[in-house]
Amino acid sequence: MLTNILTVALPEIIILISAMSVLLLGVFFKNKNATSLFGITQLTLLIAAYFTSQLPIESKLLAFNNMFVADSLSLYLKLLSYFGLSLVLIYSRDYLLKKNLLNGEFFSLVLFALLGINLIISSYHLLTLYMGIELLSLSLYTLVAIDRKRQEATEAAMKYFILGAVASGFLLYGFSMLYGITGSLYLQEISEQIGVTEVNPMILSFALVFVTVGIAFKFGAAPFQLWVPDVYQGSSTPITMFIGSIPKFASVAMLIRLLYQTLDHLVMDWQLMLLVMAITSMLLGNITAIAQTKIKRLLAYSTISHVGFMLLGLATGAITGISAALFYIATYVLMTLASFGLIICLSNQRGDIDKISDLSGLAKDEPWLAFLLLIIFLSLAGIPPTIGFYAKFSIIQATLQFGWIWPAVIAVMSALIGIYYYLRMIKIAYFDDAIKATKSSKSIHGELTLTLTMNAIALIVLGLFPSPLMDIATLTSALIF
Repeated sequence: MLTNILTVALPEIIILISAMSVLLLGVFFKNKNATSLFGITQLTLLIAAYFTSQLPIESKLLAFNNMFVADSLSLYLKLLSYFGLSLVLIYSRDYLLKKNLLNGEFFSLVLFALLGINLIISSYHLLTLYMGIELLSLSLYTLVAIDRKRQEATEAAMKYFILGAVASGFLLYGFSMLYGITGSLYLQEISEQIGVTEVNPMILSFALVFVTVGIAFKFGAAPFQLWVPDVYQGSSTPITMFIGSIPKFASVAMLIRLLYQTLDHLVMDWQLMLLVMAITSMLLGNITAIAQTKIKRLLAYSTISHVGFMLLGLATGAITGISAALFYIATYVLMTLASFGLIICLSNQRGDIDKISDLSGLAKDEPWLAFLLLIIFLSLAGIPPTIGFYAKFSIIQATLQFGWIWPAVIAVMSALIGIYYYLRMIKIAYFDDAIKATKSSKSIHGELTLTLTMNAIALIVLGLFPSPLMDIATLTSALIF
């Protein structure tokens, strides 16, 4: 039994020990040795990734009395989480160091959030799933408010906390209904009980609605997206980068675990709900983004539109839709990290970047960063040969294969609307004159520029050769069930 637990949950045990150790070391050294804490955290991610990669992808391993599972989905999403968080830390280090926020508290909260993400991804039991959700949520609330000197950060954290508590209440109420109907908290047993016993359809429908609403909030999908722009704008840029990227892996896992694996007998019901949320998110996100004047709010509405594309793939209920969504989430996180990494890079060099107009004159002052901006936003817009094009194409293709013509047409129209505001940002960077004198500093960290360059190049390389990643996503989705 102990051997099985160590085999399946060793990465989570390592992350937990590291999170507590980093917090204690930060207090002991009084946060004066931030570089060492950074190294310990990165080493933790590397070790966790190694032990996760040793787990077999073809089989399903269970631990903790069958409450915790290691399968193809958990392997795929956890490895992406480790890689994404490592990039977040590299991008954030210089910025947080200048703000005196690179301390043991930050690294510990990030690792606890990662632990919550891993628990959600590997949950095979409603209590384990809810524990992961709360661990992730509490860590994110605290991270948003970590910059105590900024009133906007405190305000954003309060909004996030209140709305998050309401969403968690909806989710927990849905869980309690499922338990009352089936008498079990295990996901597989709940699915079996719904399939073989007669249950009250009214209560089951209410349970489905509450669960779906909770998932939609965690995703940031319309019409439950109200927290996204305010939290993005109020948080420090590195925290916004983290919130907008890595937790999305947990949201995808939660949706697949609860809807595909647990409430699979209600596929006709939740399929329609996901389709409506997908279309609403795509249109509302892209149309509202046009009116934005601040970069982070624009990227917030951009995130909502991208969530719509992911939900559209997942709404099909088919293996092709799941594989397209798993492919999309990987490319979306890579693009999001690049976009916020660029903002951090510019903030280090030109002062804090807040408004879109702050990008004016960038091509003249910093031609290389302007070129990276061009690649990143072309990818977000879905223009070939970047990976963003193939990601959107795979979702639309899966939708058409399922027989949904009009949703595919709406997705194409939504993507065309999104191209406008992405190209507008490129136009401002290349053709508008600077409206204020920029504070140019050549002391920018070479590691940050190199990482951003490699990230942007990856968007093109994966766009030209998407097959390897797509094959992995397809294999992962095929082995889930």
